Amino acid sequence: HFLFSLHYLLHPLPVVSSQNSLPRSCRCLALDCPCSHSGLSSVPSVPAQTRTLDLDYNQITEIQRQDLGSLWELRVLTIHANRLTRIDPRAFSGLWNLKELDLSQNLLSALDHHWFNRLGALEILKLHRNPYKCLGSRPLFQSLVRLRVLSFGGDSLEDVRVSDLRGVGRLERLRVDANGLKRYDSGALAQIWPLDHVTLSLRSPFALNQTLASALLHDVSDPQTHLTLENLNLSSNRSVLPLREAAQRRVRHISFHNVFVTDATTVKLLEVTDGAPITSISLSNSTLSGVGSWEKARWTDHMSLDEVFVKDIVLLNNFEFTAFLSLSFLLQFPRKISLINTKVFVTPCLNLEFFDLSENLLTDMTLTETLCAGAGVLKGLRVLNISANAIKSLSLISRMVTRLTKLTHLDISRNSLTFMPQSCPWPQSLRFLNMSRTKFTSATSCLPPTLQVLDLSYNDLERLLVVLPALRELHLSGNKLLTLPPGWLFPNLQTLTVQMNTLNVFTHSDLVSFPRLQNFQAGLNKFSCSCDFVPFFQSLSDGEINITLTDGIHNYFCDSPLHLQGAPLSLVRRSFSECRHVLLVSICCGLVLVFLTCLGVVLWKVHAFWYLEMIFVWLRAKQKRRKRERKRREDGDTEDRPLVTFDAFVSYSERDSAWVDNYLLPELEPEPRPEPGPDSGPGPEPLRLCLHRRDFLPGRWIMDNIVIAIESSRRTLFVLSHNFVRSDWCKYELDFTHFQCLEGNCREDAAILVLLEPLHHDDVPKRFCRLRRLLTSTTYLQWPQDPDLRGQFWTSLRQALSPDQDQD
Repeated sequence: HFLFSLHYLLHPLPVVSSQNSLPRSCRCLALDCPCSHSGLSSVPSVPAQTRTLDLDYNQITEIQRQDLGSLWELRVLTIHANRLTRIDPRAFSGLWNLKELDLSQNLLSALDHHWFNRLGALEILKLHRNPYKCLGSRPLFQSLVRLRVLSFGGDSLEDVRVSDLRGVGRLERLRVDANGLKRYDSGALAQIWPLDHVTLSLRSPFALNQTLASALLHDVSDPQTHLTLENLNLSSNRSVLPLREAAQRRVRHISFHNVFVTDATTVKLLEVTDGAPITSISLSNSTLSGVGSWEKARWTDHMSLDEVFVKDIVLLNNFEFTAFLSLSFLLQFPRKISLINTKVFVTPCLNLEFFDLSENLLTDMTLTETLCAGAGVLKGLRVLNISANAIKSLSLISRMVTRLTKLTHLDISRNSLTFMPQSCPWPQSLRFLNMSRTKFTSATSCLPPTLQVLDLSYNDLERLLVVLPALRELHLSGNKLLTLPPGWLFPNLQTLTVQMNTLNVFTHSDLVSFPRLQNFQAGLNKFSCSCDFVPFFQSLSDGEINITLTDGIHNYFCDSPLHLQGAPLSLVRRSFSECRHVLLVSICCGLVLVFLTCLGVVLWKVHAFWYLEMIFVWLRAKQKRRKRERKRREDGDTEDRPLVTFDAFVSYSERDSAWVDNYLLPELEPEPRPEPGPDSGPGPEPLRLCLHRRDFLPGRWIMDNIVIAIESSRRTLFVLSHNFVRSDWCKYELDFTHFQCLEGNCREDAAILVLLEPLHHDDVPKRFCRLRRLLTSTTYLQWPQDPDLRGQFWTSLRQALSPDQDQD
């Protein structure tokens, strides 16, 4: 034990979140955990604060004590349709606040009273459709003092004793499945009298043991109790006899569900209940057999009958069946008649308040007879439902009902009404009109202006432009609307539904155009999540606008733009760059323009454009020189030509040409003299100078001449003056000399500067940056104004240009 404890302390078990351990289909939302259809084989671990736990339709076989022990706040627990065979006696002991428990349709063969000992707050308990034969040896529900709804039993239930239902005196609804019941203690169900609603499934007792069925009906029948009988086979007159008890107990409301009945037993039933104060009778999901023999039925008294409800009836021997006209006397007294999905194609002219003939075979012709040819005989009719029939004319319907002065509700949905005329007569009392699921492509002024509720859902409407001043609810889901209808058409509208249309967007102005709109549904449309719509929708969902999205924000999704398709609209956030694209582009373009402007100014200040032009010219000249050399080789000229042919290339301004012609050339390139005398020393050797106006080849690009002249000269003599710094060509010559040196084709003293006049580097424009640098870093010669000093000047210049200087 010590080693085990030490191992546990050193290696604790990982804590796994109960939320993360649940299957994907079982994620708790707030305090509710919907875990149905999740394939669970055991009770999952859920948060302790859970209020509702739904485990229906799983494979759970057992509930252990610790499975639910921590769920003290649980209110609803449903484990319907599982494979439960065992529940620990203390499994529910910690569920003090549980109000609803559903264990129906499982495999519990026995019930334990310990399950319910501490469920004092339980109000709803469902135990039906389990294979137990009895309710246990001790009172099962004695501690459930607040129980209001109880269902128990199944096909295996055989015994119901007096003590089984002890302690459930406040019960309001009871369901007992006892199709195989064999023993019943008289008075077992009488102790919980009276009940609001009792549902009994007693197939075997009604067919084989009418005494037992009579005793059971005697205990639950009461004028205040609505009695529902299910799963009966009333094919013989004896099987109908137990209903005599219900009639004698003056039952007023009786319903039959999933019953097989014949015309003979129907007549017998009317005889058994003859004179009984039954006010409502219902027959649903049942089968009728026979030939339609109702003769004896007309002598029975059912004047108290107020409501008849018949739905989903299957008629066997349809071709042998005569008619129901002999039973029309039963329809003379009720005020409410519902004949739903009963294959009715015509009914006699009746005076009713509520008439439901939906899902039948009415046509335009038979509707005329059913509604008394529009003569106004049905003067008391308030509600008329003729939906899902084969009626095609809206004009006919309006004419048939226009004299029904008390008609308030009219349902003509699911008919083949394709055309709506421009005007129609309607009763002034009409307030509710359902025209959904027809085939209208347009809406006209045929719509009655007195309507308060109008349903035009699931048609083919593209717009609605009809003034309805009294309308409060408008349902337009499932149409082809591109925009909301104008609000001024419906000044009193409070509820608007436009789901599943082709809406891309709706705006604040669209909604506020409805002065009294409170509830709005527009989900399941293909919304364009634009930068204007997204913040507006979020303000609407946050309650900033006094309109409620009654369908919930989870039904609103983006359809465009493409990268947001399918995204929940409530979670979408549009960035500034997405929403202000034009502004952002404009700002960027403006910044780029400002930057380019500034850059252009800076480049202009530093003469960058000049340098680019100069580099382009230099590269072009070099390229031409290479082409000439390549062509010379191709022509077979392999003779090596001397590269240097001049001692100096003179770079000067044309305005200084006088100094060059009058001083420089005579001194450095003197004309040939007579032979000197024997006593005279040797004169200075003349130099070869390259002058642009004399040595440049005519017809050649001037830049090529400059480059060739610089390359063909040992040095470049720059005659500097204010005129020089104003000349672009002089700058070219200066920069080309620099490039020549960068290529390694010149000496460090390749440039010789001669100042004709005092020239400080600040006097030189900044674009002559190389000249400014040379003036501060290179020794230069300055032309003396004193003639006596000029001899030394020429000596220094000749020495600088002398070919012997290269050898030194």
